[in-house]
Amino acid sequence: MACDEGQEHHLARLAHELDQRIARLRTSFGEIGDMRLTVMAALLISDELAEAMQRMHRFEENLAEMQQARSASADHTQKTNEAIIAALNAAAERIERVTAALNAPGNSQEIPAG
Repeated sequence: MACDEGQEHHLARLAHELDQRIARLRTSFGEIGDMRLTVMAALLISDELAEAMQRMHRFEENLAEMQQARSASADHTQKTNEAIIAALNAAAERIERVTAALNAPGNSQEIPAG
């Protein structure tokens, strides 16, 4: 068989795997003809490929869902951080107003220790 340069080892490995499958089928079903054994091996390989493609499709769907969840989580985290910053800024402004009021000339109130 012809193949691209450098693919000889890969092609030989694939041929060996196919030969092994046919040998296992021959052990299971006996001598039912090379053509039938080859077709059965091809159908088994096609079935495995179809199952692998279905699993890959499910993995891709799960990955897309996880990416959406990550994005939603990042948005939620950003909004939470913004709310915390706003609350801290508001608290700092109130503290500054209270401090300014307490330090204003003429204010003789003492701050209780506490």
